[in-house]
Amino acid sequence: MQAPPSLRVARPVMYNRWSEMTFMHWRYPPAEIQRLLPAGLTVDTFDGAAWVGLTTFLMEDVRAPHSPALPWLSRFPETNVRTYVRDDRGRDGVWFLSLDAGRLLAVLGARVVYRLPYFWSGMSVRADGERRGYRCRRRAGPAGARCDADVEIGPPLAEPERDELAHFLTARYRLFTTVAGRTAHAEIEHPDWPLRHARLIRLEEDLLQAGGLTAPDGAPVLHASSGVPVRIGMWSR
Repeated sequence: MQAPPSLRVARPVMYNRWSEMTFMHWRYPPAEIQRLLPAGLTVDTFDGAAWVGLTTFLMEDVRAPHSPALPWLSRFPETNVRTYVRDDRGRDGVWFLSLDAGRLLAVLGARVVYRLPYFWSGMSVRADGERRGYRCRRRAGPAGARCDADVEIGPPLAEPERDELAHFLTARYRLFTTVAGRTAHAEIEHPDWPLRHARLIRLEEDLLQAGGLTAPDGAPVLHASSGVPVRIGMWSR
């Protein structure tokens, strides 16, 4: 099954690459997620459930248009807690409950420019063969918020495995926020994710609970990817 086509961002305000990505997703009751959303957004469901993702990865080659990527500032780990929504015009996208990043300047810039709930955290992403280790300790915000995850990367998904659920959880090309009390969105352009199987070896986290959720129930649905280049547009309404 083909992924939905990406949006096209004619005038990006930021370029980057999302690398060494692991997606972990759990089912949640839609009402639990809806209470965390602002007016104008409705939880997007699949198979009768809302879905919450814990995504861990490296941000690389981060730069503005016509600017080079700076070696230290342009590469850092990130961990997001996100869910999926639709606005009052039926457009689907991502709503972030939290975003942890390993660069303070990136956190401050994203809070100011993108109005997103970023936190500065001590973080690392380590690759050892097919094993990935992700570490996150929040430096500020809810006390003790962290995520330690060890994942083993498996083979690429066969075409029948690239199903509607895989695309629902990963093929998202719009993010939402609120600006001056009103819903706004930014469009995202990237190629199809080269998705792989993944096996969770260890997970200790409370980022979901710090974001206002109950603790996840059961094993997550996992996908992994080497990554994609990304173009991000400016906010619009």
